[in-house]
Amino acid sequence: MAAMNIDLGGLAGRPTTSQADPFQSALYGAGPGLIRSGLGVYSEKFLGSSSDFMQSNITQYLSNPQYYFQVNNQYVRNKLKVVLFPFLHRGHWTRITEPVGGRLSYKPPVQDINAPDLYIPLMAFATYIVVAGYALCVLGRFTPEALTIQFTKGLLGWFMQVILIKALLYSLGSGESPLLDIVAYAGYGFAGTSLAMLVRIFWSYSYYFVLPWFCICTGVFLVKTMKRVLQGASRTYERHPSRNHYFLLFLAAAQFPMLFWLGNIKG
Repeated sequence: MAAMNIDLGGLAGRPTTSQADPFQSALYGAGPGLIRSGLGVYSEKFLGSSSDFMQSNITQYLSNPQYYFQVNNQYVRNKLKVVLFPFLHRGHWTRITEPVGGRLSYKPPVQDINAPDLYIPLMAFATYIVVAGYALCVLGRFTPEALTIQFTKGLLGWFMQVILIKALLYSLGSGESPLLDIVAYAGYGFAGTSLAMLVRIFWSYSYYFVLPWFCICTGVFLVKTMKRVLQGASRTYERHPSRNHYFLLFLAAAQFPMLFWLGNIKG
Protein backbone atom coordinates (compact mmCIF):
# COMPACT_ATOMS: atom_id res chain seq x y z
CA MET A 1 0.00 0.00 0.00
CA ALA A 2 2.84 2.36 0.89
CA ALA A 3 4.52 1.56 -2.37
CA MET A 4 1.32 2.21 -4.24
CA ASN A 5 0.88 5.48 -2.38
CA ILE A 6 4.42 6.44 -3.21
CA ASP A 7 3.86 5.62 -6.86
CA LEU A 8 0.60 7.46 -6.92
CA GLY A 9 2.08 10.35 -5.08
CA GLY A 10 4.90 10.42 -7.50
CA LEU A 11 2.53 10.43 -10.37
CA ALA A 12 0.39 13.05 -8.72
CA GLY A 13 3.33 15.20 -7.90
CA ARG A 14 4.78 15.17 -11.37
CA PRO A 15 3.19 17.56 -13.89
CA THR A 16 1.50 15.58 -16.62
CA THR A 17 2.74 16.81 -19.97
CA SER A 18 0.25 15.31 -22.36
CA GLN A 19 0.53 16.09 -26.05
CA ALA A 20 -1.29 19.34 -26.85
CA ASP A 21 -4.16 19.26 -29.34
CA PRO A 22 -3.07 21.34 -32.34
CA PHE A 23 -6.64 22.36 -33.17
CA GLN A 24 -7.36 23.36 -29.59
CA SER A 25 -4.22 25.45 -29.33
CA ALA A 26 -4.93 27.05 -32.66
CA LEU A 27 -8.45 27.98 -31.60
CA TYR A 28 -7.24 29.20 -28.24
CA GLY A 29 -4.59 31.37 -29.77
CA ALA A 30 -6.80 32.76 -32.44
CA GLY A 31 -9.93 33.13 -30.29
CA PRO A 32 -9.46 36.61 -28.87
CA GLY A 33 -8.52 37.99 -32.26
CA LEU A 34 -10.24 36.06 -35.01
CA ILE A 35 -13.52 35.45 -33.20
CA ARG A 36 -13.79 39.07 -32.11
CA SER A 37 -12.98 40.37 -35.57
CA GLY A 38 -15.30 37.84 -37.19
CA LEU A 39 -18.16 38.76 -34.91
CA GLY A 40 -17.41 42.43 -35.48
CA VAL A 41 -17.60 42.07 -39.25
CA TYR A 42 -20.75 39.96 -39.01
CA SER A 43 -22.46 42.33 -36.58
CA GLU A 44 -21.48 45.35 -38.66
CA LYS A 45 -22.87 43.72 -41.79
CA PHE A 46 -26.03 42.63 -39.95
CA LEU A 47 -26.62 46.00 -38.33
CA GLY A 48 -25.89 47.77 -41.59
CA SER A 49 -28.43 45.68 -43.46
CA SER A 50 -30.93 46.16 -40.64
CA SER A 51 -30.36 49.90 -40.76
CA ASP A 52 -30.91 49.93 -44.51
CA PHE A 53 -34.07 47.89 -44.08
CA MET A 54 -35.37 50.23 -41.39
CA GLN A 55 -34.57 53.29 -43.47
CA SER A 56 -36.04 51.96 -46.71
CA ASN A 57 -39.14 50.24 -45.34
CA ILE A 58 -40.26 51.23 -41.86
CA THR A 59 -39.38 54.92 -42.06
CA GLN A 60 -41.16 55.04 -45.40
CA TYR A 61 -44.44 54.55 -43.56
CA LEU A 62 -43.74 55.99 -40.12
CA SER A 63 -41.16 58.70 -40.84
CA ASN A 64 -39.37 60.46 -37.97
CA PRO A 65 -41.76 61.46 -35.13
CA GLN A 66 -39.53 64.37 -34.09
CA TYR A 67 -40.00 65.92 -37.53
CA TYR A 68 -43.69 66.59 -36.82
CA PHE A 69 -43.03 68.64 -33.69
CA GLN A 70 -40.56 71.15 -35.13
CA VAL A 71 -42.95 74.10 -34.90
CA ASN A 72 -43.04 77.62 -33.50
CA ASN A 73 -45.73 80.19 -32.74
CA GLN A 74 -45.63 81.73 -36.19
CA TYR A 75 -46.08 78.36 -37.87
CA VAL A 76 -49.02 77.48 -35.61
CA ARG A 77 -50.81 80.75 -36.39
CA ASN A 78 -50.25 80.48 -40.13
CA LYS A 79 -51.16 76.79 -40.24
CA LEU A 80 -54.43 77.39 -38.40
CA LYS A 81 -55.27 80.09 -40.93
CA VAL A 82 -54.66 77.63 -43.75
CA VAL A 83 -56.75 74.90 -42.08
CA LEU A 84 -59.65 77.11 -40.97
CA PHE A 85 -59.63 79.51 -43.93
CA PRO A 86 -58.04 77.72 -46.89
CA PHE A 87 -59.68 80.13 -49.34
CA LEU A 88 -57.40 82.88 -48.04
CA HIS A 89 -54.23 80.89 -48.70
CA ARG A 90 -52.67 82.66 -51.67
CA GLY A 91 -49.44 80.72 -51.76
CA HIS A 92 -48.69 77.34 -53.30
CA TRP A 93 -49.59 74.00 -51.70
CA THR A 94 -46.35 72.24 -52.63
CA ARG A 95 -43.94 71.14 -49.92
CA ILE A 96 -40.40 72.50 -49.97
CA THR A 97 -37.53 70.04 -50.41
CA GLU A 98 -33.84 70.27 -49.55
CA PRO A 99 -30.87 67.96 -50.24
CA VAL A 100 -29.92 65.91 -47.17
CA GLY A 101 -27.34 63.12 -47.34
CA GLY A 102 -27.34 62.99 -51.12
CA ARG A 103 -31.12 62.80 -51.49
CA LEU A 104 -34.06 65.17 -51.34
CA SER A 105 -35.90 65.54 -48.06
CA TYR A 106 -38.84 67.69 -47.01
CA LYS A 107 -38.21 70.70 -44.83
CA PRO A 108 -39.69 70.60 -41.31
CA PRO A 109 -42.95 72.40 -40.48
CA VAL A 110 -41.14 75.34 -38.91
CA GLN A 111 -39.70 76.11 -42.36
CA ASP A 112 -42.63 75.06 -44.54
CA ILE A 113 -46.28 75.99 -43.96
CA ASN A 114 -47.43 73.07 -46.15
CA ALA A 115 -45.62 70.43 -44.10
CA PRO A 116 -47.80 68.25 -41.85
CA ASP A 117 -47.31 68.42 -38.11
CA LEU A 118 -48.71 66.57 -35.11
CA TYR A 119 -48.61 69.46 -32.65
CA ILE A 120 -51.77 71.17 -33.93
CA PRO A 121 -53.81 67.93 -34.27
CA LEU A 122 -52.89 66.81 -30.74
CA MET A 123 -53.60 70.24 -29.24
CA ALA A 124 -56.86 70.45 -31.21
CA PHE A 125 -57.87 67.02 -29.94
CA ALA A 126 -57.07 68.03 -26.35
CA THR A 127 -59.10 71.22 -26.85
CA TYR A 128 -61.94 69.12 -28.23
CA ILE A 129 -62.03 67.03 -25.04
CA VAL A 130 -61.84 70.10 -22.77
CA VAL A 131 -64.61 71.92 -24.65
CA ALA A 132 -66.75 68.77 -24.59
CA GLY A 133 -66.28 68.50 -20.83
CA TYR A 134 -67.17 72.16 -20.34
CA ALA A 135 -70.25 71.78 -22.55
CA LEU A 136 -71.37 68.79 -20.50
CA CYS A 137 -71.01 70.87 -17.34
CA VAL A 138 -73.08 73.69 -18.84
CA LEU A 139 -75.77 71.22 -19.85
CA GLY A 140 -75.69 69.65 -16.39
CA ARG A 141 -74.83 66.23 -17.77
CA PHE A 142 -71.17 65.94 -16.84
CA THR A 143 -70.04 62.54 -15.61
CA PRO A 144 -66.70 60.77 -15.97
CA GLU A 145 -68.45 58.18 -18.12
CA ALA A 146 -69.82 60.86 -20.46
CA LEU A 147 -66.38 62.43 -20.87
CA THR A 148 -64.88 59.00 -21.50
CA ILE A 149 -67.48 58.38 -24.20
CA GLN A 150 -66.59 61.70 -25.84
CA PHE A 151 -62.88 60.86 -25.66
CA THR A 152 -63.50 57.46 -27.24
CA LYS A 153 -65.65 59.05 -29.92
CA GLY A 154 -62.85 61.48 -30.76
CA LEU A 155 -60.28 58.71 -31.09
CA LEU A 156 -62.66 56.64 -33.19
CA GLY A 157 -63.38 59.61 -35.46
CA TRP A 158 -59.65 60.27 -35.87
CA PHE A 159 -59.07 56.62 -36.72
CA MET A 160 -61.90 56.63 -39.25
CA GLN A 161 -60.42 59.71 -40.92
CA VAL A 162 -57.05 57.98 -41.17
CA ILE A 163 -58.65 54.90 -42.74
CA LEU A 164 -60.62 57.06 -45.16
CA ILE A 165 -57.57 59.04 -46.33
CA LYS A 166 -55.41 55.92 -46.49
CA ALA A 167 -58.02 54.08 -48.56
CA LEU A 168 -58.36 57.08 -50.86
CA LEU A 169 -54.63 57.29 -51.50
CA TYR A 170 -54.32 53.53 -51.95
CA SER A 171 -57.20 53.38 -54.43
CA LEU A 172 -55.62 56.17 -56.46
CA GLY A 173 -52.24 54.48 -56.61
CA SER A 174 -50.41 56.37 -53.87
CA GLY A 175 -50.46 54.01 -50.91
CA GLU A 176 -46.87 54.66 -49.80
CA SER A 177 -47.43 57.94 -47.97
CA PRO A 178 -45.95 58.02 -44.44
CA LEU A 179 -48.48 56.98 -41.84
CA LEU A 180 -47.76 59.96 -39.59
CA ASP A 181 -48.49 62.31 -42.49
CA ILE A 182 -51.94 60.78 -42.81
CA VAL A 183 -52.48 60.90 -39.04
CA ALA A 184 -51.63 64.61 -39.09
CA TYR A 185 -53.95 65.37 -42.01
CA ALA A 186 -56.79 63.45 -40.36
CA GLY A 187 -56.41 65.34 -37.08
CA TYR A 188 -56.71 68.89 -38.41
CA GLY A 189 -60.51 68.61 -38.42
CA PHE A 190 -60.58 68.85 -34.62
CA ALA A 191 -59.58 72.52 -34.83
CA GLY A 192 -62.78 73.62 -36.56
CA THR A 193 -64.92 71.20 -34.57
CA SER A 194 -63.61 72.54 -31.26
CA LEU A 195 -64.32 76.14 -32.28
CA ALA A 196 -67.84 75.23 -33.42
CA MET A 197 -68.53 73.42 -30.12
CA LEU A 198 -67.23 76.43 -28.18
CA VAL A 199 -69.50 78.79 -30.12
CA ARG A 200 -72.44 76.50 -29.45
CA ILE A 201 -72.03 76.96 -25.70
CA PHE A 202 -72.67 80.71 -25.93
CA TRP A 203 -75.08 80.72 -28.87
CA SER A 204 -76.59 77.36 -29.71
CA TYR A 205 -78.15 78.31 -33.05
CA SER A 206 -74.87 79.61 -34.46
CA TYR A 207 -73.50 76.09 -34.26
CA TYR A 208 -75.52 75.09 -37.34
CA PHE A 209 -73.90 77.89 -39.33
CA VAL A 210 -70.36 77.72 -37.98
CA LEU A 211 -69.82 73.96 -38.17
CA PRO A 212 -70.92 73.63 -41.84
CA TRP A 213 -68.44 76.37 -42.68
CA PHE A 214 -65.63 74.50 -40.97
CA CYS A 215 -66.74 71.29 -42.69
CA ILE A 216 -66.34 73.03 -46.04
CA CYS A 217 -62.97 74.50 -45.03
CA THR A 218 -61.68 71.15 -43.75
CA GLY A 219 -62.84 69.47 -46.96
CA VAL A 220 -61.15 72.08 -49.15
CA PHE A 221 -57.93 71.79 -47.12
CA LEU A 222 -57.89 67.99 -47.45
CA VAL A 223 -58.70 68.11 -51.17
CA LYS A 224 -55.88 70.58 -51.83
CA THR A 225 -53.48 68.53 -49.72
CA MET A 226 -54.41 65.12 -51.15
CA LYS A 227 -54.26 66.53 -54.67
CA ARG A 228 -50.69 67.62 -54.02
CA VAL A 229 -49.80 64.22 -52.55
CA LEU A 230 -51.29 62.39 -55.52
CA GLN A 231 -49.60 64.58 -58.09
CA GLY A 232 -46.23 64.22 -56.38
CA ALA A 233 -46.29 60.47 -55.69
CA SER A 234 -48.16 58.86 -58.55
CA ARG A 235 -48.82 59.32 -62.24
CA THR A 236 -52.25 57.70 -62.09
CA TYR A 237 -53.67 61.10 -61.20
CA GLU A 238 -53.17 62.27 -64.77
CA ARG A 239 -54.40 58.97 -66.22
CA HIS A 240 -57.80 59.02 -64.51
CA PRO A 241 -58.58 62.65 -63.68
CA SER A 242 -62.36 62.24 -63.49
CA ARG A 243 -62.16 59.28 -61.11
CA ASN A 244 -59.69 61.14 -58.92
CA HIS A 245 -61.96 64.18 -58.76
CA TYR A 246 -64.87 62.02 -57.64
CA PHE A 247 -62.78 60.47 -54.88
CA LEU A 248 -61.59 63.86 -53.69
CA LEU A 249 -65.14 65.22 -53.70
CA PHE A 250 -66.22 62.21 -51.67
CA LEU A 251 -63.48 62.97 -49.14
CA ALA A 252 -64.70 66.56 -48.87
CA ALA A 253 -68.35 65.52 -48.54
CA ALA A 254 -67.47 62.96 -45.85
CA GLN A 255 -66.38 65.80 -43.56
CA PHE A 256 -69.99 66.86 -43.00
CA PRO A 257 -71.28 63.69 -41.30
CA MET A 258 -67.91 63.11 -39.62
CA LEU A 259 -67.57 66.53 -37.98
CA PHE A 260 -71.27 66.74 -37.11
CA TRP A 261 -70.98 63.37 -35.41
CA LEU A 262 -67.88 64.48 -33.49
CA GLY A 263 -69.52 67.76 -32.47
CA ASN A 264 -72.65 66.07 -31.14
CA ILE A 265 -72.37 66.01 -27.34
CA LYS A 266 -74.45 63.53 -25.39
CA GLY A 267 -74.38 63.03 -21.65
